[in-house]
Order: sequence, then C-alpha cells, then structure tokens
Amino acid sequence: MIPYGRQDITQRDIDSVVDVLKSDFLTQGPTVPKFEQAIANQVGSRHALAVNSATSALHIACLALGLGPGDRFWTTPITFVASANCGLYCGADIDFVDIDPKTYNLCPTQLERKLEQAEREGRLPKILIAVHMCGQSCDMEAINVLSKRYGFRVIEDASHAIGGKFKGESIGNCRFSDITVFSFHPVKIVTTAEGGIATTNEPHLAARMSLLRSHGVTRDPSLMTRSPDGPWYYQQIELGFNYRMTELQAALGISQLKRLDEFVCKRHELAKGYDTKLSKLPLVCPWQHPDSYSGFHLYVIRLKTSESKVSHGEVFKRLRNDGIGVQLHYIPVHTQPYYQELGFSAGQFPEAERYYQEAISLPLFPTMDEAQQEHVVTSLQRIYGK
Repeated sequence: MIPYGRQDITQRDIDSVVDVLKSDFLTQGPTVPKFEQAIANQVGSRHALAVNSATSALHIACLALGLGPGDRFWTTPITFVASANCGLYCGADIDFVDIDPKTYNLCPTQLERKLEQAEREGRLPKILIAVHMCGQSCDMEAINVLSKRYGFRVIEDASHAIGGKFKGESIGNCRFSDITVFSFHPVKIVTTAEGGIATTNEPHLAARMSLLRSHGVTRDPSLMTRSPDGPWYYQQIELGFNYRMTELQAALGISQLKRLDEFVCKRHELAKGYDTKLSKLPLVCPWQHPDSYSGFHLYVIRLKTSESKVSHGEVFKRLRNDGIGVQLHYIPVHTQPYYQELGFSAGQFPEAERYYQEAISLPLFPTMDEAQQEHVVTSLQRIYGK
C-alpha cells in the first residue's frame, strides 16, 4: 500500500537520537532549547516553545491569549478536530467560517461578513484560528487587517505548513498573527515522532506558554509570591499541564530540520508531476495563490462528479483496492456528532460540505518515487477510462 504520507528517517536522524540516549538528559535538558532556537531561526520568530503535540501547542496558545468561559473563538470547518477542540478545552464557545472554494482555507470575504454581523449582535470572537490547509497560507494580511478592525487575536494553525511562505516570508514569523503552531507528527513535513511548537514575537506570550507547558511551576524568584526557601525551591503559580517535549524528540527534530528545504522542494516536484499528468481527467488539482509558497503537506484533488458516472466513494474505494492509501482531509468539523450536540448542523457551511463531497488526498511524501506516482496516475486514468 502506498501511504498518503510517510516520514523519511536517515541514519543521521537515528544517530542524533542515539546520542541523546547516551547522554545525561532524556528530558528537560539542553536539546529542546536548541531545537526551539533552530525553529525560531528557520521561520524568523523571536520565540519558539516546543511541546508534545500541536494540539497541546494550540491549547496553551489559546490560554496564553486569555481565552476562557464566556469568550468566543472561530476557526474553519475543514481542519482536523484539534483546531476546534483547543478552544473548547478553555471553556469558550466555538463558531466556524466557511472556506474559500479555491484554496480550501478560511475565506476572508466570508470572515468579514460574519464579523459585521457579529459586531451588530455583540458576539465578536476573542480569537480566530486560521488553518493553513495542505500547507498553503491563509490570506494572513487580510485577516490581520480584520483583526485590527474588530479587535480579535489570531493564531495560525500551520500544522501543515512549515517550510511554506506567504508574500515571500516564512510562515511562522508571526508578522500577521500573535502565535503560530506547527505539527511534527510523522506524516508532516518534518517529524519529531510526536510533537509540536508555538512561535511568537511577544515575550509575555512566550513566558506564559512556557509556564503552562510544565505544570504552571516556576523556579524564577521574580514570579514567586515570597522569597525561595533555598536553591531547591519552586512554586506552582497557576494550573498548567505536562506538555513538555523530550530530548529524544528534539534531537530528531534538529536533524530533520536540516532537510526541510529538500523535503519541501521534493513535494513541489511531485505536485507539479500530478498537475501535468492529471490535467485531462475530470478533477481539479490544487490551486496555488500567487502570494503563497505552500509546504505541500497534502495534495488534494476534487472530483468533478457532474462530469463522470463514477462516484466520489467509488473512486476512493477503487484507489484503495489498487494499493493506494488515499485519505480524505477533512470531514467538516461541524458535522461531527459532538459538534452537532453543540447546535451545529449540515447546511451551515456549504462550501466546506461541497469540498467534503469531492475531495481526496493523494499520496505525497519525499521518498515517493516516479513509479509510485505513475501507479497513482495510471489507477486514476483507468478509473475514468482514459
């Protein structure tokens, strides 16, 4: 089975992890700060805070921005559920903004309309979580303008997008946002096995997230309520979590990061190959905004179901039967049973629902070879009788 995504682990990656296994620190040592600095240098942010997953990063990002009960936050329905769940963990109320039909990202036009109505009703969001679907940046400049006008904070969920750019600048530099979050799950562009990171340019946000990822405990006397009893002393000053990244994960991340440009370039080569070879089939290949350079975590096609007798489900099934591990990213969050219990229903976000009826993620990973891609293309051609 050709998977839709796969990590690329080299001997250098393995040696980096083994070196840490032989060291004095398996956790809370010097390697995590080195990884954080490497990420900050890569994306051009002032701070980077590594954690055990992108979900954890989203959670503490929301908390650092003060999201809590009685607040509202918005995100896109086309994302993994973590982008929505993170605000619910804080006790806030969620709503969604429909997608742009070309980029599959949160639509700035729909956002502006929704904000205008929310302002009239006194229901403006405190935070917007903008998800860079497939690795292509949202229109962060437009979102930033709206955030200034309506007074909400912005988190970029860039779980798909490390190595990508917006207007020639690295995603993650937080020029148009308060915090950016990356994922290092094995199917992502670089991996730490599991893990995530939050970048920001605001020292107080970095300090708050650092505290929250480690139980709310500090050894900094300036943050304590009284003088330390001795050099052993620490204080828990708020309720935090055990969201720390291990030294092993950070070592793998440092090694992987050295090949980031190589990984993204290979993904672009594969995407161009798909674009050319699939151009005559009744489907839509990913459209790239001229202001964006995608990380190309995913290559999503949309089937022109009105131009073929083969259904969406049948195409998916036949590709799987041909040994091709296609996937569907994502089921609209508002249609999930948990969210329907919160009051959402089918029909509320029509572009997201149309996307779901037509989308299939094809295999795309750096070690994918020409024969594997040709097998995917040939299978699609056979399905459509070409």
